[in-house]
Amino acid sequence: MTAPTESLQIAYSPCPNDTFVFDAWAHGRVPDAPALDVTFADIDITNGMAERGEFDVLKVSYAVLPYVLDKYALLPCGGALGRGCGPLVLTREADADLTGRTVAVPSERSTAYLLFRLWAADTVAGGVGEIVVMPFHEIMPAVRDGKVDAGLVIHEARFTYQNYGLHKLADMGEHWERTTGLPIPLGAIIAKRSLGDERLQDLARAARASVRAAWDDPEASRPYVLEHAQEMDPKVADQHIGLYVNEFTADLGDDGYAAVRGLLTRAAAEGLVPPLGPDSLDFP
Repeated sequence: MTAPTESLQIAYSPCPNDTFVFDAWAHGRVPDAPALDVTFADIDITNGMAERGEFDVLKVSYAVLPYVLDKYALLPCGGALGRGCGPLVLTREADADLTGRTVAVPSERSTAYLLFRLWAADTVAGGVGEIVVMPFHEIMPAVRDGKVDAGLVIHEARFTYQNYGLHKLADMGEHWERTTGLPIPLGAIIAKRSLGDERLQDLARAARASVRAAWDDPEASRPYVLEHAQEMDPKVADQHIGLYVNEFTADLGDDGYAAVRGLLTRAAAEGLVPPLGPDSLDFP
């Protein structure tokens, strides 16, 4: 792998799993990897960037793949997919009924929202009411303050929602795993197909090396992680990393690809996303 002189434009979230994964690469500690010009943005922003064809490499929701795979290839590593790590629906009351209720979500093109739609179709007979999109760190205060009836939360909110006096109404991941037996696809790393097959393979190698470097020396990434984390408690950041960075981050493998295809195939059957092409998830 030969490192090009021009930096690649990459956008990912400031969440601990992304900064942990990309720390070594972003700071030049992955030999021969291309230099990165990093932009931090929430998932709703990066999803939009991908749909507009902006940036060379992006962390996006798996739910946005059907809209962007003509321009971008899915990298087989670097993303977030696992078990016991699904989005939560939070409410002020423990046994709330969401029929006709207002729900805050982090993005209508997010995997969290796709999982929520599939869950609601199975469990909320009368259908939910208005959907409001807001940055994920604003959702729990909005539920607590009564601005919305419920909130769909991701990331470290799994570990902190009780601090807001909120209740877990449902776990989207539990529903997905119970009904499919598959791990939960959350965030994907994509790169422009126009970079060419050889360059895409270089990016996958660099991403894997960055993940392994983070596992080999977790303390090296800690300043970067805590500098950008929305939740500054180091224990919460560690919990976040432990949940979202796993064997699927290093390599999607057969189970990972089956989970992605399963989610997007089911969502397409429900009319929630366009159908995937037969080879659209294949990596060069």
